Amino acid sequence: MADDITFRLAGAEDAARLNAALRALSDDLGDTHKATDDDILRAGFGKDPAFRAILALRGDAVVGVAVFSALYSTTRARAGAYVSDLWVAEAARGARIGPRLLASVRDDIAARWGGGFIRLAVYTDNSRAVDFYRRMGFSAQSGEVGMILEGAALAAIGAPD
Repeated sequence: MADDITFRLAGAEDAARLNAALRALSDDLGDTHKATDDDILRAGFGKDPAFRAILALRGDAVVGVAVFSALYSTTRARAGAYVSDLWVAEAARGARIGPRLLASVRDDIAARWGGGFIRLAVYTDNSRAVDFYRRMGFSAQSGEVGMILEGAALAAIGAPD
């Protein structure tokens, strides 16, 4: 039943429940989940939060989450959001919670940053997720390669040769 789902911005008091949902997402994807409840509390609800999160709730139970952060595009001349995590509990799938979470992100970024786009990444071998996002109108960005810099390589930036 989709009518019994409520959506709201997560607060510090939700850090453990948010992390539990994100751990479930990691499990669903076969990813390693390193974040602790304290990591989520510090990163999302400290003095200068690195992300915002929307919770989908059925009563007190978290049945979906969207985690996102601000970004700015000079080519679009506007702010947007990068959705790093989107998860819906298996028992709640089919109730359009995913699209409603993304609509909540859209509304939040429009009100907060004047945002007008959402960007995300999806594993290429997750055809179900790729199809889900395409049905909503997301398009793959040709000519782009996702890259990350961390650990020793990140620490070495700017070091003398």
